[in-house]
Amino acid sequence: MLLLLSRRVSLSFVKQVIPRNPVLFSKSALLNLRTFKFKVKFSTVSANATIQNRITMPERRPFVRLPADVYPVNYGLCLKPDLIDFTFEGKLEARIEVVQGTNQIVMNCADIDIITASFAPEGGEEINATGFNYQNEDEKVTLSFPSVLQKGSGSLKIDFVGELNDKMKGFYRSKYASQTGEVRYAAVTQFEATDARRAFPCWDEPAIKATFDISLIVPKDRVALSNMNAIDRKPYPEDDSLVEVKFATTPIMSTYLVAFVIGEYDFVEGQSSDGVLVRVYTPVGRAEQGKFALEVAVKTLPFYKDYFNVPYPLPKIDLIAIADFAAGAMENWGLVTYRETALLIDPKNSCSSSRQWVALVVGHELAHQWFGNLVTMEWWTHLWLNEGFASWIEYLCVDHCFPEYDIWTQFVSADYTRALDLDALDNSHPIEVNVGHPSEVDEIFDAISYSKGASVIRMLHAYIGDEDFRKGMNSYLLKFQHKNASTEDLWECLEEASGLPIAKVMNSWTKQMGFPIIVVDQEQQGEDRVLKISQRKFCASGPHNGEDCPSWMVPISICSSDDPACTKMKVLLDQPEITIVVPNISPEQWIKINPGTVGFYRIQYSTPMLDSLLPGIRNLTLLPVDRLGLQNDLFSLARAGMISTVEVLKLMEAFVNEPNYTVWSDLSCNLGVLSSLLSHTDFHEDIQELIRDLFTPIGLKLGWDSRPGEGHLDALLRGLVLGKLGKAGHKPTLEEARRRFKDHVEGKQTLSADLRSPVYLTVLKHGDSATLETMFKLHKAADLQEEKNRIERVLGAIAAPDLIQRVLTFALSEDVRPQDTVSVIGGVAGSSKHGRKAAWKYVKDNWEELHNRYQGGFLISRLIKLTVDGFAVDKMAAEVKSFFESHHAPAAERTVQQCCENILLNAAWLKRDADDIQEYLMQRKAPPV
Repeated sequence: MLLLLSRRVSLSFVKQVIPRNPVLFSKSALLNLRTFKFKVKFSTVSANATIQNRITMPERRPFVRLPADVYPVNYGLCLKPDLIDFTFEGKLEARIEVVQGTNQIVMNCADIDIITASFAPEGGEEINATGFNYQNEDEKVTLSFPSVLQKGSGSLKIDFVGELNDKMKGFYRSKYASQTGEVRYAAVTQFEATDARRAFPCWDEPAIKATFDISLIVPKDRVALSNMNAIDRKPYPEDDSLVEVKFATTPIMSTYLVAFVIGEYDFVEGQSSDGVLVRVYTPVGRAEQGKFALEVAVKTLPFYKDYFNVPYPLPKIDLIAIADFAAGAMENWGLVTYRETALLIDPKNSCSSSRQWVALVVGHELAHQWFGNLVTMEWWTHLWLNEGFASWIEYLCVDHCFPEYDIWTQFVSADYTRALDLDALDNSHPIEVNVGHPSEVDEIFDAISYSKGASVIRMLHAYIGDEDFRKGMNSYLLKFQHKNASTEDLWECLEEASGLPIAKVMNSWTKQMGFPIIVVDQEQQGEDRVLKISQRKFCASGPHNGEDCPSWMVPISICSSDDPACTKMKVLLDQPEITIVVPNISPEQWIKINPGTVGFYRIQYSTPMLDSLLPGIRNLTLLPVDRLGLQNDLFSLARAGMISTVEVLKLMEAFVNEPNYTVWSDLSCNLGVLSSLLSHTDFHEDIQELIRDLFTPIGLKLGWDSRPGEGHLDALLRGLVLGKLGKAGHKPTLEEARRRFKDHVEGKQTLSADLRSPVYLTVLKHGDSATLETMFKLHKAADLQEEKNRIERVLGAIAAPDLIQRVLTFALSEDVRPQDTVSVIGGVAGSSKHGRKAAWKYVKDNWEELHNRYQGGFLISRLIKLTVDGFAVDKMAAEVKSFFESHHAPAAERTVQQCCENILLNAAWLKRDADDIQEYLMQRKAPPV
């Protein structure tokens, strides 16, 4: 699954055939739907090391996995959704194995009412269940039988009813408009992590695999899809408006990967070079918007087949755009579901960053077809392995398909640095987290599992080398195909392939949270350079100075100025401190640690070493990824109070000649953090002047219109720079943006897709009620979800308090899809000091509705983070803490902790450096003497 983890990519920014015709149920049976709230308790998480800020929550309750006395071999499942009453009827006929005699069967079940249940041993008489005991908090049901079910095979039959909910999880309804504007609904699924149990009673644990024979009874004018290809479609005898669609038997698989979709769709299709049928399903009338994703998918399947040396095991794969979808996409085997914006590309109205996003998401989900679906984690503790791996290899895949994207440099800005920022907090968590109760799973769908996971796999890949890495991956997939595996199983296969101590090295990265800061000093001895390298834990509040400082097995690479792209030496730092000799380095040459910014750590150079590296930023002799890494490390050291922020501001001014999009993107992000921090001061305008000065030369060089020969990265850079200049109030940019916006609205000259975000942002930031009204009209008129999202993300830039309130009200209106409300509110909070306060008040005032909408999902965490992370006053941390102690948000427990810590860190940063920053900014403005 791919989550929308606010990547910093750009402005734009997861059997047998049923032997009888099922007798389904009357409408009256559907009225007996069991509803209950999913109650989960908080745990206590560690306090901020600098300022005690403990949020005391009840202990986690104990959790027991399903008993092992009965397990499924095959699910025969028939479902009949009602797209008007939003209910469904179901019939399950499961072939099960009784391992030891028992008079009860325990399964997962949530929001489902069982009507009847029976068990028939092979060749024996049917035994009707005498009771169904629902354990609602544990999402289980116990079926009781009057006699002992003897060891051996048998058939479990269950008739049940459920609700097509509106929570974007389980078997749910998704709202869309037909081509005539009529509101209609599709029935779709999202089962990861633990929501298959909302669609049918099942053994909903990843290790309990079975095959599936799925049948769907659906309106005959609707498309019906599932994991496998349809093998039969016939009229439904009881209602001539319905058809019954049967699908081929799936391979053995986990319940969270089962999927079905019923709705109205068009499609485009192609075939991969290895013969797999690929279809991309789009809203009706928009088949053309599926062509780009189809092109990516058709290239990607053979790439992965070659990389893993294992063929894709299903006859087809469908990629489908779902209107209401919480994550970015979900890797259901053979039927991958996506948000519309993660799959659809309009040739005229989609921007370059959207194409890149679609390519990455398709690469991510198709990687899971092997890594996750063919071989599945044994339990949610190993979730990171699925997601971290897919988040790494998606870049490898996109680099293969689109080398012009320079995607690995973008990885450093989008994933690597974001993971470092989160993992420096005291309230981070290890990559590998012991998960008990299913409610704990949502907490670990975060940047640690995804981005840090991807970053340490990238580091591991560099440490092993591609050839041995691929050999180990092939061995792992072949050994565990159609089975379950743990992290240790992968390490063992990679260790055998490489002969390196993989488990020992990687356990230090996955089983403990955090990462080291590598402290480096040097001394010239004749023709050699002697380096003293030490490690200690890096904390966002400053270096860890305790006695019990953790340490890591750190692969260290070293390069020098004679060939910055080539690693001169590698060493494994397996102790707190080492001294190494780098031969043949003359005194005038510089040495750099971590070329390519691959190792997952920060670096603190001695002053002479740093001074020798800094000219490489201005004269571009350092590689782009290393210019980025150097600046990002220093910015983090400043935030942690280890160096002055003024030193970083001086460094940022050295980027005036910078040509690389991703370097500018990271610089822009850090300046945005600083600008947000200084919005709490009365000299906020002075940092805007610095931003204008820094971005004006590159803005003038790029201009507004693309030139012949320009590529993907030029388009991304132009959008980034113009947006930054416009937001900072650069007058020529503002005037040109207003002129182009007027022409666009009046239909004289349509804005190119790449210019829309920066122009919309600029005119709104400096706009009035008429501007906002125009944006609302553009939003209503847009039929491409990408365009609607583009507008939603920038609406919060409006400055006037009364207009900010209009935007917040709009966020919860019918005009905004439920999953997109979060980015509207987040846009308000991220745009100004007043917006932040207004957004936080709005979230508090509407908490019940928001929490009900996103309960138990990662979107509630994202909402909280976007709303409160930018505060920089101690008392706000206390207010946030107090609010969530009385308004529990179980899936966001850790996020609340992290936000409180970030607020305190911001406050400390401001107190420490504000005066020096102000003095520096004033000196910049003073005329030379």
